[in-house]
Amino acid sequence: MTLLPPAAPRLRRPAALGWLLAIGLLLTGCAVQPAAVPGARVSTDLGAVDVAGGGSTAPVVRVPTPFSVQSSERRVLVQGSGAVIKPGQRVTVDYLGVNGTDGRQILSSFGGRPPSFVLDDKQAMPGIVDSLVGARVGSRILAALAPRDAYGIEGQPAAGIGPTDTIVVLLDVKAAKDVLQHAVGTPVAPKPGLPTVRVDPSGRPAITLPRSAPPSALVVQPLVLGKGTAIARGSQVRAQYLGVVWPGGREFDSSWRRGTAAGFTVGRGDIVAGLDRGLVGQTVGSRVLLVVPPDDGYGAAGNAAFGVRGTDTLVFVVDILDAT
Repeated sequence: MTLLPPAAPRLRRPAALGWLLAIGLLLTGCAVQPAAVPGARVSTDLGAVDVAGGGSTAPVVRVPTPFSVQSSERRVLVQGSGAVIKPGQRVTVDYLGVNGTDGRQILSSFGGRPPSFVLDDKQAMPGIVDSLVGARVGSRILAALAPRDAYGIEGQPAAGIGPTDTIVVLLDVKAAKDVLQHAVGTPVAPKPGLPTVRVDPSGRPAITLPRSAPPSALVVQPLVLGKGTAIARGSQVRAQYLGVVWPGGREFDSSWRRGTAAGFTVGRGDIVAGLDRGLVGQTVGSRVLLVVPPDDGYGAAGNAAFGVRGTDTLVFVVDILDAT
């Protein structure tokens, strides 16, 4: 997304271990083992994969190698009693991953804090999303991810994962919750003289600029005050946003226009400085108007790719949908 500093590209889909929003951990100290012997008989039966351990004991997944599937599939090993998981929810999941080619364990969250991520195939591996949607909270799921639903044609060479490797993943689902689609909370009357925001019936906003000159300092004006978690530095945020240029009011970027919410981390320089500071302390459910002067935006260099000059002020309206 274009909330990035000028030297950085758009906020990219999380790479490599991105199905856990970059929380996934490569096991350290694991030597890359030799690839399967050419010509060896390939196993395709997910039922032949053995899973041992549970509860207070870290699980062990034993895969008959080489193991490969053309289409992703799952087995529900333990049926949970919780709610059915839906697309777009934030799930909390313990996981363990094994390379089906050589049986080597490559990922695990067991023994640490279970990570959470949104079930959106633009932010998570499609195979993981498909494996979890429709299951129940509390379930233990064993999934075989075909390459196209996992690391794709690039593989992950640093982890010893080739472009044709099937990944076998054990998933213990701890929780799932809905993520907001738009701001929900108490309306707040803005200070006079600021840009105004109107929202159409679909929830998409439009910004109208006043005729006055833009302010020289950062302005952070809540328009809707949500009752959710407050954003701290380091929070991973999911949001819908619209950005326009002052003067002129030209839209230069919009997650609403792209049709999907954006994900980014606050407080580490991944987004323009005015947003990095201005969103800290805001709460989930809020709609926030931010007027960002050039020094807190793209700086003197501007951003030619989006037609932003070094003297332009940026105006954002941000709906904060989720934060962890």
